[in-house]
Amino acid sequence: MREVMNILVCDDEVEIVEAIEIYLRNESYNVLKAYDGIEAINLLEKNDVQLIIMDVMMPRMDGVRAVMKIREASNIPIIMLSAKSEDYDKITGLNIGADDYITKPFNPLEMIARVKSQLRRYTNLGSMEIKKGVFKSGGLEVDDEQKSIVADGEQVDVTPIEYGIIKLLTESAGKVFSIEQIYEAVWKEAAYNPENTVAVHIRRIREKIEINPKDPKYLKVVWGIGYKIEKL
Repeated sequence: MREVMNILVCDDEVEIVEAIEIYLRNESYNVLKAYDGIEAINLLEKNDVQLIIMDVMMPRMDGVRAVMKIREASNIPIIMLSAKSEDYDKITGLNIGADDYITKPFNPLEMIARVKSQLRRYTNLGSMEIKKGVFKSGGLEVDDEQKSIVADGEQVDVTPIEYGIIKLLTESAGKVFSIEQIYEAVWKEAAYNPENTVAVHIRRIREKIEINPKDPKYLKVVWGIGYKIEKL
């Protein structure tokens, strides 16, 4: 029997929260409800939560500030919701630590697919089925058994998505991966215009593993082709 997973849904529109709750409960997920960022953080502190669906625009504390606060202590998967479709909002959400993004109004089937994808990736990080090993390139080390990353002697805190990208590239240091290859390998789904999504995560990874992100030692771009971890 599958363990019941708790999903925290936060949106100031009651109707949106209730609709999402129906979709998630139909998939046998338990739903915790909040209507602003402060309520979401309080619920997160008191409950074991496996995923958060967070609206961007809310009173008291908006989704951006809430995600930044959550990311100070947790790498739990976060899917952002917004009524806007501009790339700026999407990039902002990814920049501050969100793992995925859904624009309202959303397709319920798409939302459930994205929820399952994030939960699968998050829970698999602790699964013994994942290949064990330590992958290194210079001072960058990925310990896949401990699910830890060390850069130049410092432990690096990453999200599941960031871990997946770093592991993929470090395990095959020196090999160039296209944006589509990275997306499909890490997100486990077909790539449709993944450039912005991957680029934002690459930028965040560089800020965490590079001494000078503007002159990276490890994570290199190969213009017109993709990205690689330098073989050092």
